[in-house]
Amino acid sequence: MPVTAAQAADAVVYAASLVPDAGGSHVHLANAFTLALADSHPEVRRVFAGSALNLADGKPLAWFSLLRRQSPRVHHVRGPQLFLDVFARDRAAGLRHFLLGSTPETLAALSAALESRFPGVAIVGAESPPFRELTPDELAEQDARITASGAQIVWIGLGTPKQDFEAKRLGESLPVVAVAIGAAFDFTAGTTREAPKWLRTLGLEWLFRLASEPRRLWRRYLFGNLRFILSVIRNWGAS
Repeated sequence: MPVTAAQAADAVVYAASLVPDAGGSHVHLANAFTLALADSHPEVRRVFAGSALNLADGKPLAWFSLLRRQSPRVHHVRGPQLFLDVFARDRAAGLRHFLLGSTPETLAALSAALESRFPGVAIVGAESPPFRELTPDELAEQDARITASGAQIVWIGLGTPKQDFEAKRLGESLPVVAVAIGAAFDFTAGTTREAPKWLRTLGLEWLFRLASEPRRLWRRYLFGNLRFILSVIRNWGAS
């Protein structure tokens, strides 16, 4: 069932507060690129099936829902804001967080930023995996470290769709809430500039990011957005 941004943050905090007794779960922030990948790759589509909590991290998804007059309507849940909202609510819950992804330098800046912004926050681990597929032994060792840390939430910033595969794997194999959170690490750490609020309000954050990192993101936005639009047209009349 679609949820608002506030409800999404409440749901993540609540699910994490039940760990380890209630077992694990995984959360994904889907945007136009994500849906374009899912539309063309069955293995990506399977990540978002079943018990996953999928949130619309992209204005176009919310607009499409509004134009279709869906009920209940899909609401925009921006990943970087969800990240901060959960930490803000955590002051009462006292959750234990693990940061997985990015670079050691970004993780150090991110941890410092979170501890400064949310005094007393419990960051029980932070790891930057190698930029390659991990071996089964490496994955087992990583999982053992996460378990030993006592983490209830694992935030994953490995890029799409890698982070979504990892969130599903962790959420189904460990008693943690695994959240594929995207660019929230870099934005909160201050290593990447966020789009101005007015651009985000207009749904043009993607354009700002493309202008900031054209060589890395041009293919993602050109082909991802085009495939999303074609998928919308193809499925417009579907129930």
